[in-house]
Amino acid sequence: MPAKLYVVHGSHPCNTVAKALELKGIAFKKVEIPPPGQVLAVRLLFPARTVPAIRFEDGRKVQGSRTILAELDRMVPEPALLPTDGAAAARVLEAERWGDDVLQPAARRLLWVVLGKQRSAAPSFGEGGQIPLPAAMLRATMPTIAWLELKLNRATAADIAADYRDLPGHLDRIDAWIADGTLGADGTPNRADLQIGASLALLMTMQDLRDRIAPRPCGQLADRLFQVGGHIPAGAIAPELLPA
Repeated sequence: MPAKLYVVHGSHPCNTVAKALELKGIAFKKVEIPPPGQVLAVRLLFPARTVPAIRFEDGRKVQGSRTILAELDRMVPEPALLPTDGAAAARVLEAERWGDDVLQPAARRLLWVVLGKQRSAAPSFGEGGQIPLPAAMLRATMPTIAWLELKLNRATAADIAADYRDLPGHLDRIDAWIADGTLGADGTPNRADLQIGASLALLMTMQDLRDRIAPRPCGQLADRLFQVGGHIPAGAIAPELLPA
């Protein structure tokens, strides 16, 4: 019986783990939960309410993208998701931690705040999912879903303003990691590649941001690793909020 990976369709940390499972050659079955239903559904089966959450064949349960990736490396050492060199591995772990703690929540907040105002784009984010929800229902419910998700993630107006303000610096940081080989090295993607690439791919579902991220090294890395659904047309984000 394959592992069961509990996901929200389109979630960037869920995409990170799914990609890692594929790289490791571990068979798994996705169990999709529509947002914000994961708060209750996952909590009934796991200690916390967050996805990604995985139940392995032997019954072990693990949650959170960083924790799951570490467990996958323990279970299936090759291909390794960390460099063998200790100093290089430390740099990758630092980048992975930043991607999880800083970039991942920023991408989530920005996506929900924009999608909540662009209900016409909602059906595009449901494409390819296991649960075929009617487009009209997605358009009608998206403002409420986005509001609930922002509340669940305790996102404030100050957080979102800071996300827009800090985004250029985030992209510069990622490009610097690519330049020094921490990210984007030849061979199997490492943990930080997967963690950061998935968040960038989600940000690039917003055309206003894609135009600014895709030409950069970090955008090219994300496009190489992830192809995600969803599209919010240009003009959804106020020009004064956009990074130069």
